[in-house]
Amino acid sequence: MSGLRRRYAIIEAPSVLGLKPTGVERLPEQLLGSGLAERLQARRAARLETPAYCFERDPQTMTLNSRAIAEWSPQLADAVGAVLDAGEFPVVLGGDCSILLGTTLALKRRGRYGLLFIDGHADFYQPEVNPNGEAASMDLAFATGHGPQLLIDLEGRGPLVRDEDAVVFGFRDADEQAAYGSQPLPAALRAFDLAAVRRLGVERAARAAVDHLTREGLDGFFIHVDADCLDDDIMPAVDYRMAGGLSWDELASTLQIAIGSARAVGIEMTIYNPSLDVDGAAGRGLASTLSRALGSSAPARARH
Repeated sequence: MSGLRRRYAIIEAPSVLGLKPTGVERLPEQLLGSGLAERLQARRAARLETPAYCFERDPQTMTLNSRAIAEWSPQLADAVGAVLDAGEFPVVLGGDCSILLGTTLALKRRGRYGLLFIDGHADFYQPEVNPNGEAASMDLAFATGHGPQLLIDLEGRGPLVRDEDAVVFGFRDADEQAAYGSQPLPAALRAFDLAAVRRLGVERAARAAVDHLTREGLDGFFIHVDADCLDDDIMPAVDYRMAGGLSWDELASTLQIAIGSARAVGIEMTIYNPSLDVDGAAGRGLASTLSRALGSSAPARARH
């Protein structure tokens, strides 16, 4: 690895503990089958298997598979930590959005890091009103310390990300949040919904988000990408569809600005479901967009 660049290292984390076993677990094999590792010139670092899925909510947390998630997330954190220790840039292929707890735990072990949360949903439900008990609808809330103790205080390190160190970007589910009674986003958490992104223009919005995450006091930031951030017309292969969303170019521009800051320390890709991708076009588009945005290596880390 060049001293001026960081090599990508792929971690396969096909967990569906926070969703349901309908095909999201095949995300890594589909993207890797589209040549993602070769395009990124990435090392295949690890593959993690997950415990068996349980379809009954835990009565204490009102969340599906909560204990399994709490036990498995440190294993993912270990894998991410090993990549970081090697001076590489982890590319984590999920799985559902609950893998966020493992990736942010890895960083909380090391210091104070921010989070760029690119998602069609804000994922801030509380278990009491969540209609299905899926942690993938609550992962941002859990990572920022809002939810049951078992899931917000992994290894006694919660919150894994402070409210003021997170930016949620491109979400478009405000009406759905209101209908189900989701708790509001904290005032300290920066939020750019899709309307704001379009009003500002994607590049200006992305730079504002990244400027917030590269301010003094943060050791860097992690990037979460849920495939449902993309327009439903080009990414129908997700379990919870909504009209609208980012274009391929808008997602690529956002990621290029984030990676180009040299303060991003890793990225995760979630929710794309190959079982819902009839002709494979959505998966090929996703692999192409990720490779175009990330390039063949990441810039060396800039430090304040």
